[in-house]
Amino acid sequence: MIQKERIRALNKKGANGGGYVLYWMQASQRTEYNHALEYAIATANTLSKPVIVYFGITDNFPEANERHYRFMLEGLKEVGDSLESKGISFVVRHESPEVGVLKLSEESAVLVVDRGYLDIQKKWRDYVARRCNRPVIQVESDAIVPVEEASPKEEYSAATFRPKLKRKLADYLVTITGQEPHLNSLKLDFESLDIKSTEAVVNHLNIDRSVKPVTAYRGGISQAKKQLEEFINSKLDKYPELRNDPNVDCLSHMSPYIHFGQISPLYIALTVLGTGNPAADKYLDELVIRRELSLNFVHYNQDYNKINGLPTWARKTLAERAKDTRTYLYNREELEAAKTNDPYWNAAQKEMVSTGKMHGYMRMYWGKKIIEWSRSPEEAFTTAIYLNNKYELDGRDPNGFAGVAWCFGKHDRPWAGRRVFGNIRYMSAEGLRRKFDVEAYARRMSS
Repeated sequence: MIQKERIRALNKKGANGGGYVLYWMQASQRTEYNHALEYAIATANTLSKPVIVYFGITDNFPEANERHYRFMLEGLKEVGDSLESKGISFVVRHESPEVGVLKLSEESAVLVVDRGYLDIQKKWRDYVARRCNRPVIQVESDAIVPVEEASPKEEYSAATFRPKLKRKLADYLVTITGQEPHLNSLKLDFESLDIKSTEAVVNHLNIDRSVKPVTAYRGGISQAKKQLEEFINSKLDKYPELRNDPNVDCLSHMSPYIHFGQISPLYIALTVLGTGNPAADKYLDELVIRRELSLNFVHYNQDYNKINGLPTWARKTLAERAKDTRTYLYNREELEAAKTNDPYWNAAQKEMVSTGKMHGYMRMYWGKKIIEWSRSPEEAFTTAIYLNNKYELDGRDPNGFAGVAWCFGKHDRPWAGRRVFGNIRYMSAEGLRRKFDVEAYARRMSS
C-alpha cells in the first residue's frame, strides 16, 4: 500500500508516449520496502511498459569522500543484482544525476523519483521538474510518516513533535508487498557503468581520497539486515539500560545504512515491533521520533547547516558569552588529529576517524567540547559540521545536522548559565565517569 500523502506531482506535464517508466533512484538505494520503486512498477504495469531504474554518480557531492563512495557502491552492487533478478534494467552513469536523468527521461512515459531533504537533493529535483517534458512524480520512502503530514511547521522539540507524529503513526506503519514488472527491460540497450567491481568504480571516480574506507562496516542491504538481526537477537533487551554505554555494544548500527537508503526505516520499525519486546518502545523513539524530528528540522529550516538555524535564545546566549576566556583553544587541525588535553574527547574523535561511526552518547560530549575549545560559536559550529560530515558514514544527513545543532541548543531548552556556554546545556568529563567506565573507553580507542 502506498499512501496518497507520499505521492506528489512535481510538475504539471501530461504523459506523452514514451517507451518505459523511468525511476530515478537517488535517496532510496534499495529494492525492498521502496515506495518509489513500487509506484514505478505499478505505473509501468498499468501502462504496459517496462521499468528502467537510473542512478547518477557525481564526483562532486558536497563533503563526500572515498569512505562514503565505497560504502554507497557496495550497496548499489546489491541493488543491481536485485533489479536484474526482477527483470529490471539498472542504468548507472558517471554524471551529475539531475543532468543524466533528463536525458533518459526524453524517451520515457513517466519519471518517478524518491525524496531527499538536503538542499542539493531539493535543487536536483526542482531542476529536473522544471525542465522535464514528462510527468515527474515524487514518492516519499525514507520517512515513516511523510514530513508535511507529521507537522506543517518546524517543531521546537521532541516533546512538541512526539504527540503529532504518534497520532499519524498507525496509518503509516504498513507493510509493503513487492510487485513484479509485467515486462522485462533487461534487453533494452542503455549505456551503463559496470558496478560489479566496487574497487574498479571507486578508482575510476575523480573524488576526494583524503579519508579512506573503513573495515568496520560494509555497505548493502544484506549487511544491514545482518546487523539488524544481531541487534534484535542479542542487544534489544538491554538497549534501554545500556544504549549510552560505549563499552557495551547495544546499538543497532543502522544509521549508515539508513543514510544511504540501503534499508527502510519502515522495515526496521515493523521488524522491531514484530518482536513484541518491551524494549522496542525505547529504540523506536530514537528511530522514529528523533530521526523524523531531524527530517522536520532540515526540511523547514533553510539554515539547518549554519549557526543561524539555531533558536533565537541559543544564538543570543552564545553571542553574549562569545568573549569569555577559554581555558584551552584548539584549531581545526589539532581537533582533527585528536590532539587535545582531554583523553575522552580524543578517544571519540579517533573512533570516528578509524571506524566511520562514533557512539551516540560520545558524539554529544564531542560536540559540546568543540564549543568550549573554539574561538567563537560560529567557528565551533562549522568545525563540528566539517568533522562530522568528513568522517562519519552517516554524515551529511538530517540526523547529523540535527545532532550537531542539538549540541548548540536546538531541540533543547535553556539551562543554568555558565562561562562560554551561557544557557546551552553543558556536558562534563565527570558526567561521563558517572555514566560509564570512560577510562576503559579511552584505553580501547587508544590501543
